[in-house]
Amino acid sequence: MNLKQIAKDTAKTLQSYLTYQALKTVLNQLGETNPPLALWLQRFSADKIQDSETYLQSLFQEKADLALRIMTVREHIAEEITEYLPEMVRTGIQQANMEHRRQHLERITQINVSNPSPQSEQQATSDPNSEQ
Repeated sequence: MNLKQIAKDTAKTLQSYLTYQALKTVLNQLGETNPPLALWLQRFSADKIQDSETYLQSLFQEKADLALRIMTVREHIAEEITEYLPEMVRTGIQQANMEHRRQHLERITQINVSNPSPQSEQQATSDPNSEQ
């Protein structure tokens, strides 16, 4: 397990997600102030946002002011969340893992009442105290 590569991949994924969130914020702002530009940005971004850095490069070629705006919003979001993000991730994973383990334990320990095992059925029919 290459932890350094995992960290790099995670950072890149988070960076792309923050770019997506910044785009959503800018689209909401433009929707109120300049709907035609919001529509243009939405159409432009539709199939390009997966790789945030390539997306920003192509947006710079079309409308540099929007690229700068998205980058500014992305940076602001990153500054606001980085303080408590590591603890939230750890806590979220721990809680989710505990819930998955609890559900798994419940599934494997449930007694199937609607479909009794053949052994319990034999005991019921061979019980001398049962009425026939």
